[in-house]
Amino acid sequence: MYLLAEQPYFKVEREVNSLEQVDIEQERTIYLYDEKIVTKHREFLIHEVLDISYHSIGGDGGGILYVHTNKGVFPYTVKSSPHEFVEAYKTHIK
Repeated sequence: MYLLAEQPYFKVEREVNSLEQVDIEQERTIYLYDEKIVTKHREFLIHEVLDISYHSIGGDGGGILYVHTNKGVFPYTVKSSPHEFVEAYKTHIK
């Protein structure tokens, strides 16, 4: 198994107490290997992945990276364009 590409993404978790609501942004990384895609809480075997796509939001390169699998579509919010990640998938896997 070897690493083909990686892409930073972020997750916002909301904490609420009796006085306030606080949004905590966590930066994470999604890894594309020749046999699977790995995130902090999920693993997708390559044969389960149908496609990877990207939808930009705004003009700063950020947007949503979508991992399409036979179990559903999983969105990941990115701050920079995942063009290299998507191309690595399309070149080496698809």
